[in-house]
Amino acid sequence: MEIDTVLWSRLVTGLTLTFHVIFATVGVSVPLMIAIAEFVGIRKKDPHYILMAKRWTRGFIISVAVGVVTGTAIAMQLALVWPNFMKLAGNVVALPLFMEVFAFFFEAIFLGIYLYTWDRFRNPYLHWLLTIPIVAGAGMSAFFITTVNGFMNQPGGFMLEAGHFAAVNPIAAMLNTATPSKVFHVLTSAYLTGAALLAGIAAYTMLRKGATAYYKKSLKLMMGAMLVFGLLTTIAGDVSAKFLAEHQPEKLAAAEWHFETESGADLIFLGWLNAEREVIGALHLPKALSFLAFGNFNAEVKGLNEFPPDEHPPLLVHYLFDFMVSIGFVLLAVSVLYFLFVLWKKRNEYNRWLLGAIAACAPLAFLGVELGWFYAEVGRQPWIIRGYMRVEEAATSSPNVMPLFFVFLLLYIVLGVLCAVVLRRLFRNNPAEAEYERYMQSRNEQQPEAGERT
Repeated sequence: MEIDTVLWSRLVTGLTLTFHVIFATVGVSVPLMIAIAEFVGIRKKDPHYILMAKRWTRGFIISVAVGVVTGTAIAMQLALVWPNFMKLAGNVVALPLFMEVFAFFFEAIFLGIYLYTWDRFRNPYLHWLLTIPIVAGAGMSAFFITTVNGFMNQPGGFMLEAGHFAAVNPIAAMLNTATPSKVFHVLTSAYLTGAALLAGIAAYTMLRKGATAYYKKSLKLMMGAMLVFGLLTTIAGDVSAKFLAEHQPEKLAAAEWHFETESGADLIFLGWLNAEREVIGALHLPKALSFLAFGNFNAEVKGLNEFPPDEHPPLLVHYLFDFMVSIGFVLLAVSVLYFLFVLWKKRNEYNRWLLGAIAACAPLAFLGVELGWFYAEVGRQPWIIRGYMRVEEAATSSPNVMPLFFVFLLLYIVLGVLCAVVLRRLFRNNPAEAEYERYMQSRNEQQPEAGERT
């Protein structure tokens, strides 16, 4: 039986990215939340926030370890699964790939120093300052790897000579037209997801064990972050939509099932297509697509039929786009609702149904990130480098790609189970309240020696 190596190449990469995105998102977002918690703790002189930073750092270390493995797998797959892509574009994307590794080591160095210097400084702000390079390193990792994806969508910084990329300007390739909107969207959505994760953990614990001071403060802090980054992600989504309308109109048209070019185009939500590509059962928002694309309710939006049929993205991206956007608005709505309850003193922001909604936001946020990356990658089809190389031209022809899929599947199952087990044991037998008591006792015992610290 002949093996469809292109299909299996897609499956291998899709599997790896699906798994890696979880840990990459945690790796980018949680350092900022740690920095916020420690800063608030120092400013308020509240040990609860310091404890948050400590506990979150421990969990973060575990995710970093898994993320290193999955990130290495992606780098290996570029050469094994997409050899023709690397042959054509390797000299273009080499710089951001190298810089991403540099950013990781930069972050890891300061993370180690940060982890082992708790309570070592007379001025606690000196320890907090160590979070700045950690947050910067995590952000740089996201920036550099996102520029590679941006290049695949908006290739530039080279001359095409005899089927090869020549006169390469790697800086121009990195700073392609897709980079600003993509980096903005990736960072804000990652920070939103990290805040939703930590808020969800607090809400879930309060549902199971009751509302303690530690988790009340943790919940309020992270709900504030959810609100801020929910608003920023909404702005980033708007910027991304306007970028697509100008530079990748076929991708936006496929996402909105917008087939004919027209002014005052409606935005289509959900629904389905019949055999004649007629939209049935959808919610139409009059002229909203024109406004989303150009900020003008009467603007002309190019339809998918303007492009060759063999360059149309799969129309299922409509659902990826709709669910991604819907999840973003749900996260924002829940955070707004929480603070309305806080401000409305007669209502209890710790009631079970609201805590349940907040707890549900954690998996929803990760689902939104996954759907966003699926939309980004599937919406670029049939291109791996838009306008220059199709996916089938880039994929390996080796039949060994099929067993490779199952090798990686087994690896990720083992990593996922080990990560869950370690995190569970790390925190289950060490509840925050008990650790807080030990921390305060230790702090009181060491207080007379504070003047001897450096």
